[in-house]
Amino acid sequence: MRQDNPKHKGLRNQLVKTVKSKGIKDKNVLDAISKIPRHLFMDSGFIDFAYQDKAFPIAADQTISQPYTVAFQTELLQIEPKDKVLEIGTGSGYQTAVLVDLKAEVYSIERQKELFEKTKKFLPKVGYVAKKLKYGDGYKGWPEFAPFDKIIVTAGAPFVPKPLLSQLKIGGRLVIPVGDDVQVMTLFIRNSEKEFEKHEFGDFRFVPMLKESAK
Repeated sequence: MRQDNPKHKGLRNQLVKTVKSKGIKDKNVLDAISKIPRHLFMDSGFIDFAYQDKAFPIAADQTISQPYTVAFQTELLQIEPKDKVLEIGTGSGYQTAVLVDLKAEVYSIERQKELFEKTKKFLPKVGYVAKKLKYGDGYKGWPEFAPFDKIIVTAGAPFVPKPLLSQLKIGGRLVIPVGDDVQVMTLFIRNSEKEFEKHEFGDFRFVPMLKESAK
């Protein structure tokens, strides 16, 4: 297992300043980014770049999201301790670790088998334990554990999957990037059984959310 050292901690402090300068204000989110060793979540070839505010490739043609994007989505969720959070797209586990650091109970689904197996073993080794991880189709959500206080989608969705809206608690928040080539970061707040409030927060780029049913 690679180590975390004072140099990495210094680089993380720089990263926090960068993310802050782009408008992130939530102290808990900034603290999580200052603590979590992002370089451990990346392939060794990219370690020297781990604390740049950029996305990088990981296994299975996926990416580890830009720290600013992770912070932006997390800030929109307004995580409270013990929130039950559904994450669609476990990926490298970096966003999962941020949610766990904020004391959320994380239920995370990954569509890529290779990534799922890798991240499931890796997260406990670095001390970030999700409540449950699953290999499956994120478009369906996770009905057996619904409703969720918060839902986060970490891939570009061509449309908003209805099961995700239906699995959100009243008062809950869903953060999802919607669109094909470029996505608009979208927040849905469930105000009642049938009523959702929608807010849009500008353009982002994510890898596409995969649709095929899980084998």
